[in-house]
Amino acid sequence: MFKRSRIRIVASTMAALVVFMAAIFASVYLSSYYETENRNSELLSEYVEKFMPRFERGDSDKKDEDLEDFDENTDNDKRFEKRGRPPKDEYDASTFYAVCFSESGEVLDVNNGINGQKDASELEATAREILDSGSESGNRDNLKYVVEKRDEYTLVAFLDTAVTAGNMNLMLRQLLITGGAAIVILFFVSVFIANRILKPLEKEDELQRQFISDAGHELKTPIAVISTNTELLGREIGDNEWLSNIQYETERMGILVKQLLDLSRVSDAEVMKEQIDFSRLVEGEELPFESLAFEKGLMIENDIQPEISLEGNRTQLCQLVSILLDNAIRHSTGGVIELSLKRERHSAALSVRNSGEPIPDEQLEKLFERFYRADAVRNSESGHYGLGLAIAKSIAEKHRGTIKAECADGRVIFTVRIPL
Repeated sequence: MFKRSRIRIVASTMAALVVFMAAIFASVYLSSYYETENRNSELLSEYVEKFMPRFERGDSDKKDEDLEDFDENTDNDKRFEKRGRPPKDEYDASTFYAVCFSESGEVLDVNNGINGQKDASELEATAREILDSGSESGNRDNLKYVVEKRDEYTLVAFLDTAVTAGNMNLMLRQLLITGGAAIVILFFVSVFIANRILKPLEKEDELQRQFISDAGHELKTPIAVISTNTELLGREIGDNEWLSNIQYETERMGILVKQLLDLSRVSDAEVMKEQIDFSRLVEGEELPFESLAFEKGLMIENDIQPEISLEGNRTQLCQLVSILLDNAIRHSTGGVIELSLKRERHSAALSVRNSGEPIPDEQLEKLFERFYRADAVRNSESGHYGLGLAIAKSIAEKHRGTIKAECADGRVIFTVRIPL
């Protein structure tokens, strides 16, 4: 039980941490991405606003070194390279390209950056594709572009985003590496914390089960003595009201002690397992309950798939089937109890259905707790103390299986799945 609890704690902790870290990393990356995109858009808009093609300046024949007399923002990249000075700001450090088209589609001017960083024909082809697509802005091949129609020509301006894209990819890799390392570290931390949390609880549970086992064995002897003495005394004095009460309560005490010992034995002991024909076992356990159901006006209908074999403990599996059938007979409000056993993938699915009062969802899981009874009116006079389903759950878990309760359409369904 505690092994599964430890796994659940580690799994839930890791899941929460992974989701939390993923949310943080995603927010950091996305915020950086959108901030970079917005800044690139601002830089490109500034370039478009200041851009003036050479044919408008009347210097199409001038060489690059003669361009210093024009607006310092029109050809900053070339002038800063020529003068050997570092860029003054983010705008100066950026690389821009531009292609101007006439209304007839003729190329009027191409600005392909410092020393022709981009091939002019490549820029022209990319610009034509953008114009043909009808898009006014966007990203293509590490180039952020914008299209602006002016009086005498159409401008397609580009911002080279290769550096920023590389930085974003580097950030993403670093986040993934950091996140992976953090998850590995947190995994071991979670295991350590889970062990620290469960260790005292595990010890306390072990002491509790040991106490129940010891107390049960110690109580068996005095209960047997009281039972024997009351029987002998009854033979001597005959019918007696007080003596009958002693006998009745002694029998109840004996049943409770037996159930406590069963629960302790199922929870603690490592069971001996063998290959079992589970189909025949279920059929055999059903037979004695048919007469009990008949006395209460009920009928058991079975749908048992033959030749379902599994590895398990025969005694415990018989007890499991008996608990479910006994529970269905005692609480059924209808005339039919359905018992089924089927092979589902790699498991044997044992199901017991009976008509009954609706059970709230919050009580379904509690049905398998020790001493829990959903019906508050019901008492222990019938010899049941709310331990049967707890024993059934322990048996299922000992066989690496699961048990669950469902309530739908006026029917209560208990289903056990045991790996084949």
